[in-house]
Amino acid sequence: MSSNTRTVARQPLLHVVKREELPKYKTIILRLVAFVLALIAGGLFMFSIGCNPLEVYQTIIIGCFRSKAAFQATVKILVPLVIASLGVTLAFKMQFWNIGAEGQIIMGAVFASYFALFRSEWPHWILMIVMFIAGAVGGALWALIPTLFKVKFNTNETLFTLMLNYIALYIIAFLRDGPWADPSSPGFAKIATFDANATLDKVFGIHSGWVIAILLAVVVFIYMNYSKQGYELSVVGGSKATANYAGMNVKKIMIRTMLLSGGICGIGGMVQATGADATLSVGVAGGVGFTAIIVAWLSNLNPAIIVVISALFAILEKGSRVVESNMGISADSSAVLQGIILFFIIGCEFFFRYRFQKREKKAGE
Repeated sequence: MSSNTRTVARQPLLHVVKREELPKYKTIILRLVAFVLALIAGGLFMFSIGCNPLEVYQTIIIGCFRSKAAFQATVKILVPLVIASLGVTLAFKMQFWNIGAEGQIIMGAVFASYFALFRSEWPHWILMIVMFIAGAVGGALWALIPTLFKVKFNTNETLFTLMLNYIALYIIAFLRDGPWADPSSPGFAKIATFDANATLDKVFGIHSGWVIAILLAVVVFIYMNYSKQGYELSVVGGSKATANYAGMNVKKIMIRTMLLSGGICGIGGMVQATGADATLSVGVAGGVGFTAIIVAWLSNLNPAIIVVISALFAILEKGSRVVESNMGISADSSAVLQGIILFFIIGCEFFFRYRFQKREKKAGE
């Protein structure tokens, strides 16, 4: 057997190749197919555990809007997800893999909570502004650490930002069990509930974090699409060599963008602590930083679409909780259903960028 024949024999029958950009109508069709397959697969799972799939899906939708309280709960899930997704979008657009949104949310909440706990006597609006700035600073500083190591030593930002999440989590645990422990609850480790003066005002019955989220979405959209800095981060994300050739200071752009990315995530932490929770706890981020990564990619790093995708995630999350309580389905089964639906929806993104190609037959095969 010749060496050429042996080489061909070792090639797989199918291999993955990068495809050209799909027309818009094809991407819409692919997403619709993925959504239908997700519903079918989720329905089969529900049927296998003895539930009526149509009833489950109906409960998910109705459960989010059946009452004013249910709608408010859905929005509370939506708000931190939108803000965190906007934060990681800036980093991802620059090809900086910020997996540390969870930690940046936590540190934003920690910085803001200091003023809520120890400066609650300040005038309300001054306190709110200071807490907003503190949240942004906390998240920005936490994002700055891996960025400085990246630009100085070219460290792996994925691992670095991921590990900082756990350090931030244990900082809250330290504060809860030590200097910030609630003296009115001896024997039970927790941080005191914030004074009403240190919590976000409500707009239409929901804490005003939703207003902040909308404003941030508008600001980030304008920044990314209509500002010089947004253009620069896109160029750096496309090719650092091109950015250097164009005379851009790549290190400065990386630091500036990550300060913004972490700062926005930190604002999400401030909103969650002072709006939804009215306290600081180890669950302040609640996995939102990781979910934000999925939302950002599904939205194709588009701030406007982020709001829509986040709303769908919030509906799925809130609706699944209603299914658990109303239909007696375990939390594990509800999580499996969410996982099945997300598997198909996220999986379709693969086919936007790649396709399977059969091995070409050579002469003599």
